Amino acid sequence: MLETSSEDRGASRYEMIRNALREAILGGLATPGLVIVEAPLAQLFGTSRVPVRQALTLLFEEGLIRRFEGRGYLIDPGNQGVAPQRLTVTRALLGLEPSLELIDNRALSERIHDELASCVTRFMVFGHYRLDEQRAADQLGVGRAVIREALMRLKDRGLVEKEPYAQWLAGPLTAQAVTEDYELRALLEPDALKQGAGQLDRAELQVMLERIVAAQQAGPSVSRSQIEAIEQDLHVTCLANLRNGRMASVIRQSQIPMSIGRILHEALNTSTDEAMLIEHRLVFESLLYGTGESAAINLREHLLRACERTLQRLKVLSVLPEPPLPSYLERLA
Repeated sequence: MLETSSEDRGASRYEMIRNALREAILGGLATPGLVIVEAPLAQLFGTSRVPVRQALTLLFEEGLIRRFEGRGYLIDPGNQGVAPQRLTVTRALLGLEPSLELIDNRALSERIHDELASCVTRFMVFGHYRLDEQRAADQLGVGRAVIREALMRLKDRGLVEKEPYAQWLAGPLTAQAVTEDYELRALLEPDALKQGAGQLDRAELQVMLERIVAAQQAGPSVSRSQIEAIEQDLHVTCLANLRNGRMASVIRQSQIPMSIGRILHEALNTSTDEAMLIEHRLVFESLLYGTGESAAINLREHLLRACERTLQRLKVLSVLPEPPLPSYLERLA
């Protein structure tokens, strides 16, 4: 019988979804060949598509589900070649006990914010869009006030802007914007790291360094979730001690181009390059065995090189087909 443990309840939402599905698949309870897609799973788990997408990515990387000539994934552990079964997804077909807790414990505003943030960052690299509040409310099944609150938070992050007459705009993420963001980051992030270096826990830094080493050893098989955890370690966790609130806000807003790597990974099923891991490793080795000054210098060099790589990725994305638009986004000429 499947139960939700206290450990699961303390995990992040995508981990809870992954753990529930993983246990059911490994236990032979989930229907082999069942086609699973984001939207029905999100509805079943009472969440947005973002954590569902992350959970499915992890299950795919583990080999418990696979892609096929169709939309979504196929439950097929071990890639045994089972035939697709397109059925309405239910607890029973997924092998989930009725007692298993599937209710999203986050506030509704948080779920909607994450959904809109993921959508905006995915599309802004492809062009310029108008976002319609009412259509977003209709598609996501919430009131317009919830959508407006989420959009105001995205505006503070620099992901959307508001035109006169209440029109919301997103994108485009241009090469010039990417360059300017990285120039800001190269000025601010090294100084922020240097300011907070003395407050960083050495044991935690060692864990972060080991995460990089493990990714290097994994080589081409490194997962995107591993890469994103490494990016989070350096560019978010290590800068969290910054006391200057305005400086921290500018840094957060200028980190938008970090999403390009994830979007390119989703489009081409790639992870990252070795250079990025080497550069991150140099920063952490400096923090552990060198000085805050040397770590700041290595971080600045990393950001300058990352800018060049991001511009190249942006060129690749410009020739890829635009994903299907949600009903609340309209592409502008």
